[in-house]
Amino acid sequence: MKGKAQSGNALAFGEMGLKALERSWITSQQIESARKAVSHATKRMGKSWVRIFPDKPYTKKAAGSRMGGGKGDIAGYVAVVRPGKVILEITGVTKEIGHRALWLAARKLPIATKLIEK
Repeated sequence: MKGKAQSGNALAFGEMGLKALERSWITSQQIESARKAVSHATKRMGKSWVRIFPDKPYTKKAAGSRMGGGKGDIAGYVAVVRPGKVILEITGVTKEIGHRALWLAARKLPIATKLIEK
């Protein structure tokens, strides 16, 4: 996860977006929670895009298992996010509603983000 985001670091679809300032793994549950927050805050007006996809599986062994025995089962999927990556974009809403929606989405994510505009 070294370096900054080389692609996906500018707005491509919307007028406002949420840009990552830290590097992290973001789980599929966290992405869905942020998406729902935007959808609820905008009352499904306008359009939103989720620019990251959780395509990396991570594994976990059972809590009571002994050492050895190989790798654990797949526990979920994560998206690898580097600083500068645009996570969410929205368009078709007023500036105030858009700022509020992206602020609510940022509260659902485990990293520091900033709001960007075209």
